[in-house]
Parts: sequence; structure tokens; C-alpha cells
Amino acid sequence: MRYFICLSYNGSAFCGWQIQENANSVQAELQNALSTLFKTPIQAVGAGRTDTGVNARNYIAHFDIGSPVSCGPTTIYKLNAILPKGIAIHNIWQVDEDLHARFSARSRTYKYYIHTTKDPFCSEFSYFLPPRLDFGKMNEAAKYFIGEQDFTSLEKLGGGNKTSICNVTQAYWEPLDAPTFENASHFVFTVTANRFLRNMVRAMVGSLLDVGFGKKEPQWIQQMLLQKNRCAAGHSVPGNALFLVEIEY
Repeated sequence: MRYFICLSYNGSAFCGWQIQENANSVQAELQNALSTLFKTPIQAVGAGRTDTGVNARNYIAHFDIGSPVSCGPTTIYKLNAILPKGIAIHNIWQVDEDLHARFSARSRTYKYYIHTTKDPFCSEFSYFLPPRLDFGKMNEAAKYFIGEQDFTSLEKLGGGNKTSICNVTQAYWEPLDAPTFENASHFVFTVTANRFLRNMVRAMVGSLLDVGFGKKEPQWIQQMLLQKNRCAAGHSVPGNALFLVEIEY
């Protein structure tokens, strides 16, 4: 029997979703909690890997088990009691056995947060930058990410993917604490695609910041993608401000 789990995690204490040697992962902690509660070895399969320090809201994973288990609030409470404070399960439900947390996903959405005035209450999950960004040019540049194309220039070297082709359906900046960019000091970048490469969103944001600070013109994004060379793109921004926020099936 197959079950889906909806969970969120603060990535600061983990090497990402996927199990790695000599590092603590969300996957390892979840498998331990499931195996402990249900008293049988259980493997959890996630919707995709996230980088070290990256956060997730409403992440989806699945696990298989030979007999029915309760999906009620008591089970969720017990699992959350076993899990470390950086991971929280929201829901569990049974699904068809051919539904896969990773391969059945149709799209994934990430958000990246920045702020341009010092704020002690958001520094853990937002990137602090000088207040001179041109968001008009950044949104013009972000349009070059839209569509199905090769994103090798934004992929971490040695990613090992069979293909670097992704289909991005939306990519844009918006203000969070005011109706206009001019009056805001907190901002978010939203990007949705059918799949993402390792480090892709962080390199996207770093490249857009180069445009926002006037180092590059918006059309440079298109030229950079055509080079298919990671060295051609901007730097990777810190992972603590990045959230995987939605997975569609």
C-alpha cells in the first residue's frame, strides 16, 4: 500500500532532502520516524532533492507498507514527536500504487526571498542586499527563462543529469510589503517548471541580481543560456532564502 506525506522543513540543519554519507538529511530523519512508529523498515521517496540549507513548504514524499496504517491526527502527532524540530508532517493519505512522489509530479514552484532594509526577524530566511536593484530590468530578464530550453549554464557542475532541458512556465519578481517596487523593501522571486537542475534556481537569482545591479543587460540572460557553460552565469545565492513551495500532480 502506498501513502503520500505532506511535510515542511527548515533546511538549515540538513544537507538537503536526499540521504548522504556523513551528513544529516530530511529523508533519513523521515525514514527513521516512519520505521520507528510502524515497527518495520520503511523507505521514503521524495518529490525531488533540495540543496543543503534549502527549505520546503508542503513537500511531498511517499512510502510503501504491507498493511494499512492510520492517517489520522494521532499518527501525525506521533511522527512529529519523533522527528526533529526542523521537520513537520502536515498530512498523510493513501494513494494509488502507481502514483509516484517524484515521477508523477507535473510541476514544482520555488520562491526566493530578499530584503533591502535590515530586518532581524527575516534574516534567517531572506537574503539582505543593498537597496539599488532595478526590478523592472530583472523582470524583463526573467522572461528569457520562460519556455523549454537547455539550462546547462545554471546547473551545478557534475550534476549528472541525463538531460538539462527544462520547461519553465513562470519566472517573476514581486514586492511583498508594499504595492509597488519603489516603496517596498521585501521581495520574492517565483519560478515554476516541470523539473529543476541542481543549483538552478540559486544560479537564476544570482544572474538576475547581476542585471538588477546594472552589471548586465536583460538580454544577456538569453546569451548566457545559449553558451551552456556554468561559468557564463551569475553566482549562486545563499540557499537559506530559497523555498520549494508547491508541487502539482
